[in-house]
Amino acid sequence: MGHDLTLGRTGLSGAVAFFSSLWALFGGCVLLVVVAINVLSVLGGIVWRPFPGDFELTEIGVAVAVFAFLPYCQISGANVTADIFTARAGRRTIAAFSLLAAIAATLVAGLLLWRMTFGLLDQKNYGYTTAILQVPLWWGYCVILVSLSLLVLTALVSLKEAIHGVAGHAHG
Repeated sequence: MGHDLTLGRTGLSGAVAFFSSLWALFGGCVLLVVVAINVLSVLGGIVWRPFPGDFELTEIGVAVAVFAFLPYCQISGANVTADIFTARAGRRTIAAFSLLAAIAATLVAGLLLWRMTFGLLDQKNYGYTTAILQVPLWWGYCVILVSLSLLVLTALVSLKEAIHGVAGHAHG
């Protein structure tokens, strides 16, 4: 049986969940490539010569992968929470906290997207590259901005769901 990539959602929310799931799988593939590069580098150091630029590719690859996981964590509710504070809280209180968390996530995601866009422009304008392979750093920012755009969308879906949750508890 396959995994539901929409996470049980339909419509636009389901599409956002679907693409977030695919994007997280992409992040996992990037990590596999990073691991392969590091294995080649270690074996190369033992058998022939190390893989040049392995540290640079690892740095960019891990950053891209981490950002690729953020939208999935948001849409699936897999972010770190402090359940100890809400263990004895009622459903209405938990719904209110979920709403506050969704508002915070939306604001932080928007702020990150806004500032990282300027980071991309700076990296591109100044022509920053890695030291050994001369890979332009702005390339990684492009992929990260896709992740952050998706994070904004997942945060908005979470916000919409939290508003419905609060409204449902206020009337129920």
